[in-house]
Amino acid sequence: MKSYTEYLYFCTQKHREYINITEKVEEVVKKSQVQEGMVLVSAMHITAGVYVNDAEDGLIADIDEWLEKLAPFKRDYRHHATGETNGDAHLKSLLVHHEVIVPITKGKLDLGPWQQIFYAEFDGQRRKRLIIKVLGE
Repeated sequence: MKSYTEYLYFCTQKHREYINITEKVEEVVKKSQVQEGMVLVSAMHITAGVYVNDAEDGLIADIDEWLEKLAPFKRDYRHHATGETNGDAHLKSLLVHHEVIVPITKGKLDLGPWQQIFYAEFDGQRRKRLIIKVLGE
């Protein structure tokens, strides 16, 4: 079995951003030369996430609004007693989750017709890392 790893780094302009990384993951899969297997895409920070969904702008705005309703920014999170101000970002990350596994078939991502891979940043404007690990034959 082959294994291939690359890291992506992000320093977003905004506090919350949703970045389509499908093409970059496809490039890494191609470099790996894995024909049959899987790719793990995982945010390596506890205030970011990775998810698969449609790349439609209205839906992305709906996702952001939904997450803000479920885990709104507010000043009274217990986490803030530690000196932090990102309690909502931790909760948003739990809702989105921090990783996805996508199948690879015939050397390509085996996604559904509208599926795209996104990096979700909930506490941005500082450097963060994401791992792409390809496994297979």
